[in-house]
Amino acid sequence: MKVGFFVGCNTAFNRPDLEQAVRFALPALGVELDDLEGQSCCPTWGTLPSIDLVGWCALGARNFALAEEKGLDMVTVCGSCYGSLAESKHKMLHDPELKAGVNAMLKEIGREFKGTSNIRQAVNFLYKEAGPEKIGAALRYRLDGLTVAVQPGCHSLWPSEVYVDPEEDSFHPAVLREMCAALGASAPYYSRLTDCCGMGGMRSTDMERSFKLVLTKLASIKEEIDPDLIVTGCSSCLIQLDTAQAFLQKDRLIDYEIPVLHYMQLLALCLGADPQQITGLAKTNVSRVVNRIRGDENE
Repeated sequence: MKVGFFVGCNTAFNRPDLEQAVRFALPALGVELDDLEGQSCCPTWGTLPSIDLVGWCALGARNFALAEEKGLDMVTVCGSCYGSLAESKHKMLHDPELKAGVNAMLKEIGREFKGTSNIRQAVNFLYKEAGPEKIGAALRYRLDGLTVAVQPGCHSLWPSEVYVDPEEDSFHPAVLREMCAALGASAPYYSRLTDCCGMGGMRSTDMERSFKLVLTKLASIKEEIDPDLIVTGCSSCLIQLDTAQAFLQKDRLIDYEIPVLHYMQLLALCLGADPQQITGLAKTNVSRVVNRIRGDENE
């Protein structure tokens, strides 16, 4: 199977170790990656949709056109990219006038949006196209004995009507938990599982309020399941939960640290990837978890 790898700005510029994890894990499971040469920002919501809806959709449509010309779906590890592209496609397919305006813009660069390619969130993509059983059979290392807290990411859950992968339940998400269980981990439910991490525009404009959301989520995770690791399905959630804990420790709001990895990093580790290459930019200390996974905890 071949897909277009939509890297996204956050992953490419802030967490290229996550990008390397994708480039290791998907081919290891038989998925060929096309880099979709010329791909741009998705673009995320920010301010552009409120200023120029057609322009916002046109930028997303141009990325879709790159995949459509090759007959490929796109796969991304970023919830914001997934949500933005899925929603712009939904709007264009349900508003002929908007689609016509977008294609009038794309005509200037010799492209056209048809709506034949999908944007797929990486965890849901693997769940559907490979499945937990195939993934479990391919592992070199397992997570037996580890407890993880999952963070699916709200841009991968809502708005539910624009889902490309409708097998997930927005209010009771289970796919990421099942995919962690396929690696051997226990992934219990906790009461704040669907809470927003506070990343994106909130962190940019009000960091204190943003970190309050992290604090609430961490308290729920720590008190209810006390995991070895937090596993995200979104690069923005990864960055937020991985970096915010140092600020909360400095302000003496927490006296603990929970390592954070994206699912694709965890999967790549279990498939035998070099830990430094795929987790080397983590701010939380993931080395103990990595060593447990690889069976060299005492080294």
